[in-house]
Amino acid sequence: MAASRLVRALATGLCSAALLAPPAARSIETIRLRLPLLETDFLIRVSELRSPAALLAGDSDLAELDRATNGVIGQKLKAVLQSNLPLELKAVLLNANGSPLLEQVLLLVGALGDIDDLPEPIEPAQFHRALELAAAKGGISLLDVLENLPGESVTVELGRLGYSLQRFRAQRRQAEQLIAALPAVSSNGPWLEAGRFTSARRELKIDVAHRPEPLAVVIWESSASATTATTPTAATTATDRLVVISHGLWDDPRNFEGWAGHLASHGYTVVLPRHPGSDQSQQRAMLSGKQPPPKPAELALRPKDVSAVIDAAAQGQLNLRRPVNTKAVLVAGHSWGATTALQLAGARPTASRMEQLCEDLRHPWRNLSWVLQCNFVGSADSAALADPRVVAAVAVSPPMRLLFDIDSARGMGAAVLVVSGGSDWVVPPGPEAIEPMARVISATSEGHRLVLVEGGTHFNLRSSLANGGGPLRGLILAWFSAASQAPAGSPPQLPPDGWGSSTMPLRDVTKHLPEPANQP
Repeated sequence: MAASRLVRALATGLCSAALLAPPAARSIETIRLRLPLLETDFLIRVSELRSPAALLAGDSDLAELDRATNGVIGQKLKAVLQSNLPLELKAVLLNANGSPLLEQVLLLVGALGDIDDLPEPIEPAQFHRALELAAAKGGISLLDVLENLPGESVTVELGRLGYSLQRFRAQRRQAEQLIAALPAVSSNGPWLEAGRFTSARRELKIDVAHRPEPLAVVIWESSASATTATTPTAATTATDRLVVISHGLWDDPRNFEGWAGHLASHGYTVVLPRHPGSDQSQQRAMLSGKQPPPKPAELALRPKDVSAVIDAAAQGQLNLRRPVNTKAVLVAGHSWGATTALQLAGARPTASRMEQLCEDLRHPWRNLSWVLQCNFVGSADSAALADPRVVAAVAVSPPMRLLFDIDSARGMGAAVLVVSGGSDWVVPPGPEAIEPMARVISATSEGHRLVLVEGGTHFNLRSSLANGGGPLRGLILAWFSAASQAPAGSPPQLPPDGWGSSTMPLRDVTKHLPEPANQP
C-alpha cells in the first residue's frame, strides 16, 4: 500500500474510532487497523501521535513505518489528527443529544469498528462526555477526542468498509442494467426550449397556522402577454396551473429556480416554500450550536407548508398576476422534498418497516438515506397528509423504501413520476426507486412512472436559475403538461420522446421493472 493510501486509510479509521465511545474505565491507548484478507493487525499507539520524539522512540507498527519513511508518515498523520475541529462541534452534538438522527449516524459509523470486548450499541451521551473532556483543554482535535474515549483499544475493520462499498454498488446494479438495455429518450422537441412567456420573480411571507413564524416563499409567474421568441406546441402551455416545489434537507429554493423559471416561461405559476425546520438557515444554526437537528415532526410540517401555499393562492394572499386553478395543483420535490410530494400525492408513511429494519446493519438494502428515514420512526404513523387538490407529482430522488406503506399506492389520488439518478449513492436507485416502484406499479394501474437518469447523482439533478432547468426541465414540463391536458379521471400520458437530455440521458423504465423482491 502506498504511503498516501495508508494515511487516508488510517485517517478514515481514526475518524470512525473517534465517534465510538464505549462505557469503560480506561482511555483508549492503542488502535488496531485490521486490513481485509490479512492475518495481522497494524498497531498504532495513541501516545506516539503527540510528539515526534515519542513516535521516534516508539515500538508500534506506525513508529517503525515512520522511521522507514524518514518521518513522512508520522508528520502527515499527526497533521490530520491534531488539526482542531470546529469549536461549534461540541454544541452541535450536545444539542443533538437524544436525536434519532444522531443515533442513526453513530450506528452507521459504529458498523465500521468495535471498541474491544464491548459489543453493545454506542450511546450518544458517551461521545458527548469525550467531547467535554477534550474541550476542557481548549481546541478539540480528533486526537483529543480519541484520547478521552473510554476503553483500552479500538479495532477498525476496513473489511467492513469494503462490504459497505460492495453493498452500495449492488444497490445501483439494477439501474445500470436497465440503463444499458434501453435506448435514451430523444431530446429533440419543444419541451427543453424556453416558452413564449416572459416571467418575473418575487418573494413574500405568508402567515400559517402550523408554524410560529410566517412562511417565506419564492414566486415565479408568467406575464399576461407572450413573446414571439418561440412557438411551442399548445400542450406545453398551461396558464392557469399552479406548481409548488419542495426543496430537500438543508437545501434552499434557489437550487430549484431553474425548474421554476422554465415552467413559468411556459405559462405556469410556481411557488417555492422555504421549509424553516430543515432549510439551509436551519443547517447554519445547527452547525453553530444554536439549534438541534431537524425534528421528526418536520415530516408532517413540510406537507402542511405546501398545503398552506395552496390555501394562500386560493384565498388571494399571494397577489398573483393571474388566477390559478387551486383544485388541480402540481407538486414537485427533491430528496426530502420528493418525500413531501409523495405524502401530498397520497402515499402513507408508516413506522412498521422502520421498527423492523433500522437496527439491521447488514440488510442488503441499507443505504445512507435510511439515516434520515429512521429519524421518523416516532412520527411516521401520524404524518399521512394527502391533499386531494394535488393531481400530479414529480418526486426526484425520494427516500421512500422504509417510510411508505406500499399498499397505500392503491389509494393515491395523484399520478406520480419518480426520477432516480443511476449514480446516486445517497438515495440509491435499487432499494429507493426501482424496488418500491415495482411494487407500486404492480399494485395499481394509475399511470405512475419511473425514469432513470444516466450519470445522475443525488445533487446534479437540481437546477439553479443559472443552468436553465438542468437535465430534468423537459421531463418535468412534459409530465405536468400531460397532467394538465389529461381528461378528468384519467392518468397523464407521458409523451414517448422529446423530453430527454443531451447531457444526462433519460430512460422511462416503467414497463421494464423486475418483479418485486420477496423481502422486508
